Amino acid sequence: MIPLRDSIPNVHRPVMVWTIIAINTIVFLFILRLNYVQLVKFFHLFGVVPARFTHPEWARWMGYPAGGYYSLITYMFLHSGWLHFLGNMWTMWIFADNIEDVMGPFRFLVFYFICGLCSLLIHFLFNLDSAVPVVGASGAIAGVMGAYFLLYPHAKVVVFVPIFFVPYFFELPAFIFLGFWFFI
Repeated sequence: MIPLRDSIPNVHRPVMVWTIIAINTIVFLFILRLNYVQLVKFFHLFGVVPARFTHPEWARWMGYPAGGYYSLITYMFLHSGWLHFLGNMWTMWIFADNIEDVMGPFRFLVFYFICGLCSLLIHFLFNLDSAVPVVGASGAIAGVMGAYFLLYPHAKVVVFVPIFFVPYFFELPAFIFLGFWFFI
């Protein structure tokens, strides 16, 4: 089930949403140019590695630079592949513009980062010793979708479902689409 658009029109141009999508696109295009070794190093440096913070002696031994708190923001601009990138940016395009309309661009940016940090904290609590980098805007976008769920429960979302190579389009109430998304 792929969302195509929602039924809530914009009042203002979603400048901050466009800016976040543009930054993500630039970073993703940069990442595509890296070879495998460079990519792993880049993800470990700019993604969040929980063990880097819970085991600083291990982090020093592994060669991580001291601190690394910048990664608490930079991880939201990294994506592990085309599907990860396109899925996040498409969902952002569909749902975030209405949230920015309500909040304004700067409050939206703060909200977006807070959602990303809260999702990271929850991941962190369940994976304290993980040496695998956390990358992606999924947590921040999940927060945006939660706000959409609360602000626009009666909105409709046009979705596309390919059934045996036949495209099927239909409208769903936003709360059903977002509930399904949350469930999966």
